[in-house]
Amino acid sequence: MAFTRPTGKHRAPNRLTRKSAQIAGIAALATTGVIGGLASPALAAGTEAPSVSETGLNQVIAIEGTLADQVATQADVQKRQAEVAAKAKAAAKAKAAAKAKAEANAKAAAKAKAEARAKAAREAKARAARSAERTRLGAFQLPVAGSYVTTGYKSSGSLWSSGRHSGIDFHAASGSSVVAVGSGTVVEAGWGGAYGNNIVLRMTDGTYTQYGHLSSIGVSVGQSVGAGQRIGFSGSTGNSTGPHLHFEARTTPSYGSDMDPVAYLRAHGVTV
Repeated sequence: MAFTRPTGKHRAPNRLTRKSAQIAGIAALATTGVIGGLASPALAAGTEAPSVSETGLNQVIAIEGTLADQVATQADVQKRQAEVAAKAKAAAKAKAAAKAKAEANAKAAAKAKAEARAKAAREAKARAARSAERTRLGAFQLPVAGSYVTTGYKSSGSLWSSGRHSGIDFHAASGSSVVAVGSGTVVEAGWGGAYGNNIVLRMTDGTYTQYGHLSSIGVSVGQSVGAGQRIGFSGSTGNSTGPHLHFEARTTPSYGSDMDPVAYLRAHGVTV
């Protein structure tokens, strides 16, 4: 076979050959879906088609880069959305907590206010009770309601062993209620000789009062009594000429320490 070209020398493919080869390569790439229609414009223009490395691969890399950018952008957007949602959720949670705390504080304040009102009411009630008790303890009254004096203090006569009356007599029919003229404690309750059935009270101010000639006694020694509390019934026991109440005011519980009963009662606000 004869060679038409010198040995060792290779002439570059002519333009038609190169073009044919390029067309074949492009067709192969189009078949595999690498460059597809991207090569057609170059062929249609009749210019030299770029190599595969300069066209298809570059396009693939460019597409991949674009997709990566889109994915990164989307991820960044989603991240920001998640952060915004987290912040909104945290803000809502904080708002709910603040609201719950405010409601709890308001409830506690209302409870404290109600307790303060209740305490003030209890204290006012206690003060009123103490005031009433002081009034009751300090109040004095007649030993026989609506009665009057029939025999005065220090009246003289043979009816009394000492020659004088050591107290005053109040008019009282037999069986009339006899009450404590004020608050005190019973220090004597029983037979008192000439006084018959008698009661002696130690009053809250440290003085003593005595009630004699009773038909019956309704208290016992050591018992506390209030002003106006019934302690017995009037009668005519002991050295007596008829039913009445003998009443004395004393500085001690014993006979002989008497003081003017009328002045005593008047000093405690009783009209005699």
